[in-house]
Amino acid sequence: MLHPFPGGALALDFPGTLRFRHRSEPREDLSAPQRLGEWFQQAGITQDEIPLGPADLDAALRLREAVYRLVLARMADEPYDTDALALVNEYARKPTPVPQLTAEGRQMEATAEQAFAAVAQDTVTVLSGSDASLFKECSNPECSQIFLDRSQGGRREWCAMDPCGNKVKAAAYRARKRAAGRKALAGRTR
Repeated sequence: MLHPFPGGALALDFPGTLRFRHRSEPREDLSAPQRLGEWFQQAGITQDEIPLGPADLDAALRLREAVYRLVLARMADEPYDTDALALVNEYARKPTPVPQLTAEGRQMEATAEQAFAAVAQDTVTVLSGSDASLFKECSNPECSQIFLDRSQGGRREWCAMDPCGNKVKAAAYRARKRAAGRKALAGRTR
C-alpha cells in the first residue's frame, strides 16, 4: 500500500493515517503492524522492515491520536491536552534512528521506539515553530487531512489536488452544469 504524505511534516501525515475522520466510518490506513511498518519506510524513517507486533500498533495509534489532539489544539489556539502532551514528550525524549554510511550508501534502520521518537520529535519541532501558523485542514468536506500551507498568499485549499482538489472542482463543475441546464429549461417553458 502506498501511503499519502500531503501534510508537509510527519506530525501532520501520521495523524492523516486515519483518513476521512469526518465520516461516520473513517478509513484506517494502519490496519495491521505491516501497514505501520510500510508507513515508517515510506516516510523515510527507516529503509528496512521493522519487526512490529500488535502492541506496537496499539502504541502507534495512541501516539497518532495524541499528536492529532495537539495539532487541533494548536490550530484552535487552545491549551494542549495534558495526556497527549505527556505521551508525545515521553517519546520525544527517546533516541531517533541514526543514519549509517555503508559501502552501498546511506542506511537508515530503526526500532519501533526510534520510529515513534522520530514522529514525536517532529511533532515538538512543528508545533513549537513558526510553521504551526501555516496549518490548514483540507477544504474537501470529507477529508480531514491537516497540511502546511506554504503557497504564495496562503491560498492553498486542499491537502492535494489528487484526489481532494479534483473531487471538489468536479463537483462544482457538475453543480454549475445542472444550474445552467435548469435555467435553460426554465427559459424554454415560459
